[in-house]
Amino acid sequence: MFVFVCAGCDAELTTPLSEVCLPVHAHQTYGNGTQLAVLMESGTFAVDPDPWGPPWRRWDELEPGEAEARGIHAPVHALSYGPSGATVIAPGDTRGTRLIPGRSGGFCCGLDGRDGLNLACEACGLPVATRIDDCSLWQAVWLAPDAVCRRLVDGDDPAPFSWEQLAQQGQRTPPFEPIATWGGRLGSSHYWSWSPVWEAAAGRALAHVLVASEGRPVKVPGGLTADVFQRALDALLPAGPPVRHAVLAGPGLPAAEAGADILLVPVHPRTGRTWTPEGPAAAAYAVPLPLGVWLWLAFPRPLVPIPASGVLPEGVLRDDPLPPRPMSLFRADRGTFRHTMARLPAARSPWLRAILEGVTQDMCAGLF
Repeated sequence: MFVFVCAGCDAELTTPLSEVCLPVHAHQTYGNGTQLAVLMESGTFAVDPDPWGPPWRRWDELEPGEAEARGIHAPVHALSYGPSGATVIAPGDTRGTRLIPGRSGGFCCGLDGRDGLNLACEACGLPVATRIDDCSLWQAVWLAPDAVCRRLVDGDDPAPFSWEQLAQQGQRTPPFEPIATWGGRLGSSHYWSWSPVWEAAAGRALAHVLVASEGRPVKVPGGLTADVFQRALDALLPAGPPVRHAVLAGPGLPAAEAGADILLVPVHPRTGRTWTPEGPAAAAYAVPLPLGVWLWLAFPRPLVPIPASGVLPEGVLRDDPLPPRPMSLFRADRGTFRHTMARLPAARSPWLRAILEGVTQDMCAGLF
């Protein structure tokens, strides 16, 4: 367990926290005027290895080779020249901070961080963090790596779960959820939608699957996995043989199918490590998925209405009304897809560069 302290005066700025891996949706922008939840679970923190925040430099301002030296292999709108190693926590886990007057820039409903650090240490006044709570952004506080220090504190921090424990006890992320909107003339409301977390997870995974495809068509398992990936793969990749096969693989599943070229595998929520198979399957391309998303795909639990009298037991689905579902087909998150693809060296290949350019120009006919 750690607390973060001010680098200027050593005052404590957080409650004791335990480290987890950075959520795939950490920098996602979702919808328009939507209310997103808190990014981090209370009592946890994650570190972003990439530079984050201002100052920014536009792509056309970069010198030849400058982007690749920073791990960017395809054009992006702008490149962050802020410090790397920013730490993200839940806003409720901050202590001893105050908002900085004049740095409260936001688009419409809250703070979006456009003015840089907007939280200062209450004890000495040093700017230490950026609070984000605007609409369409995940609520979070980003601690500046050069303004805070991490200090080990007493307290038990249990060992990470094994893969077998995660397969049995891991928290599943539902693919659908109600999305709340800010109140307007008609008041606040919500609509039933695909989960933003799923859309971000699919955006990252889709970039990896395209790289693994080597420009050949890819077939994924049927059901929900096909709903999430197959439409985009069919539109972005050429048709016809030979076909590459992607399968779900991980703890609690039978050994990967013989001849599978691509494995959809879970990422450990604590360590950030990707599950790795043994034997011949280890040569397949491993595509990372957040554990909660992977668990739902690998071990689906359909809620089938069954007769019941009295109080409905937990887990029983009413057949009236029917369970809500999204009104649209699944779309991967475009921003996460581009962010991931730009950081994969394979993005330098002409055919992948052409896909990225198409996503920028016409959003691939509603795929994103």
